[in-house]
Amino acid sequence: MWRLRSLCARSTRVRHKSLTPRALGNLHDVSEPQNITSPLLALPAMDVDRKRIEKAMHESVHTPDSYLNEIASHLIVAGGKRLRPVLAVAAAQINGVVASEDAVRGGVSCELVHLGSLYHDDVMDEADTRRGVETVNAKWGNLQAILAGDFLLSRASEIAASLGTEVAGLLARTIGWLCEGQIAELRHTYDVSRPEPSYFTSIHGKTASLYGTAARIGGIVAGHDRVTIDALTDFGNAYGMVFQIVDDILDVTATDEQLGKPAGHDMVEGVYTLPVLRTLATNSTAADELADLLGSPLDDAQQQRALTIVRSNEGVASAMATAREYVQRAEDAVAGFADTPATEALRTASRVLLDSAVVPA
Repeated sequence: MWRLRSLCARSTRVRHKSLTPRALGNLHDVSEPQNITSPLLALPAMDVDRKRIEKAMHESVHTPDSYLNEIASHLIVAGGKRLRPVLAVAAAQINGVVASEDAVRGGVSCELVHLGSLYHDDVMDEADTRRGVETVNAKWGNLQAILAGDFLLSRASEIAASLGTEVAGLLARTIGWLCEGQIAELRHTYDVSRPEPSYFTSIHGKTASLYGTAARIGGIVAGHDRVTIDALTDFGNAYGMVFQIVDDILDVTATDEQLGKPAGHDMVEGVYTLPVLRTLATNSTAADELADLLGSPLDDAQQQRALTIVRSNEGVASAMATAREYVQRAEDAVAGFADTPATEALRTASRVLLDSAVVPA
């Protein structure tokens, strides 16, 4: 998930060096859980469409200043699945037509917001690496990273404005949701009594809203009717909720090797996610022990003990059940669409994502 430093209030939380970026690429940088291929990426023309997306991504950040070009394109060059523009393209294709350049550019605007927020996130986390490369803040400094992140957000806004006032307003509102989601998280950092509504507000704002917006933009620029556009938005929001809940489950159930980062890293950072909150809510001896461990940064032994408690209690299964509810919402949203390859990919994408979750026996 991401933190917008310059757009949102600065954190007053305890600061410590991040072990890695808070990312599974973020689910966690946020691409997709490792070793999972989304049905969206298997669409017949998606190889061509992804080349269109990459070309538009690079063009969108080009300036006459070679120094700014290098910084602004740093994470673009590092790669990624570009699931937000991919979703925008798929949404535009549900009637079986080729996605327009406007659909590609609309999706790219969402991806640029995501990338800009990662630049800010890494400053706040004092992160050294992301996607296997040095972070912008580690390589060029915090000020450059903040300004480059702002530059990406400005380019995203410029693209959105070129697509019309509705898209421009929608992207602006999405950036607001990102800020609201980050504030919801920051105000409850290291808070063992964090209420669940804070968690859901946070993951909607920081993750799901960008998927909902990408799908909605794809529908708008494709000229779909309003009922269809609203259904695509509902799908994107639900898909994004599954995406983040699964990521949070993986953070406590997968191994360090599977994650590419230490398991339980969110707990170390004081970000208590749904499986942890559900474990704390069991009113059990284990919940009491977990509450005693949490509330401040964990050492290695405490981290392992907290993981053992979460993995061996009801919280993970309860979080999985909630993720399944969002899978159903996603599937219901697109159930009435015409049977096309894009529609079939949308219908199956959320369940494939859910199936990637590593749940202890």
